[in-house]
Amino acid sequence: MRFDHETLGQRVRFASGGARESLAAEVGLIGAERVMVVAGADERELAETITADLPVVVQHDEVVMHVPTDVADRARQVAAEHRADLLVSVGGGSTTGLAKAVALTSGIPIVAVPTTYAGSEATNVWGMTESSRKTTGVDDRVLPRTVVYDASLMLSLPADMSIASGLNALAHCIDSMWAPRADPINAALAVEGIRALDEGLPAIQADPRSIDGREQALYGAYLSAVAFASAGSGLHHKICHVLGGMFDLPHAQTHAVVLPHVLAFNAPAAPRAAARIATSFGSDNAVAGLAALRERVDAPRALRDYGMPEAGIDQAARAVVEAAPADNPTPVTVENVTALLHAAWEGAEPR
Repeated sequence: MRFDHETLGQRVRFASGGARESLAAEVGLIGAERVMVVAGADERELAETITADLPVVVQHDEVVMHVPTDVADRARQVAAEHRADLLVSVGGGSTTGLAKAVALTSGIPIVAVPTTYAGSEATNVWGMTESSRKTTGVDDRVLPRTVVYDASLMLSLPADMSIASGLNALAHCIDSMWAPRADPINAALAVEGIRALDEGLPAIQADPRSIDGREQALYGAYLSAVAFASAGSGLHHKICHVLGGMFDLPHAQTHAVVLPHVLAFNAPAAPRAAARIATSFGSDNAVAGLAALRERVDAPRALRDYGMPEAGIDQAARAVVEAAPADNPTPVTVENVTALLHAAWEGAEPR
């Protein structure tokens, strides 16, 4: 056994119903005096409630999916004008992503309060979009110093969005099993993340008010993000970044639709990883285990349902091949990626 593994330095405060108290304690430890709150308009009331004890100088609510560069530039200007010394993000992946865009150029630290299962809060990966092209990078300045997890904040997230967001987290786990920097440590995190999400998502589907289900899903989402941050972007994430940037598709639903197709694509060429994935699902077959979970939670099935044009498949396939990791278990070609994307577009069974 021989590998190099890097563990990112970050504090996690996990307490259902404790977001306000956890935030106040953390900001006190950091010693921040000028807090910029980043939260979309839909999260404004929640953000005001949980940041009521903080020295907030501005609340910024221009949050846009995939973080367009002009939106990032305006947020950076707001932070500079108000001399912010701490960013508190309250929301999903787009909100965290915007805070990261500010931190990337300013070095202002972030405390993240997630309200979805996106996982961006536990990675040092940033992403922005310009001219229908999404660019991502890795920089330790964008890693939130602390994550405040409060499962009660997820109770207002509709069940269908919770499922899509949780499947996005599951994609982090599965992609981590064969990503460029996959190693035994991030694989161990990933398989436990799969198990927790396989338990938590059906519980949410059965009872969206279940704190137990929300906590399991949130725990699994954190593990998935830590595994992903260590292992790097595999084929699944390269595909979704291309599709999101090119067609402005919704992030979580795109991941949820594409995941079973990438698993079916790679599993035959990565039998050891596939066996561990299967075990995490309590199944003897990884593809079947994921399919069973997706059936239980009524998962999103077709990219065409979210606005992807069939005419864009060929263009997307070529872009995916250019971006795909060289060491993906199954060799990536325009032909087989085109077939994968077409199956995902129409909602066909993975093959």
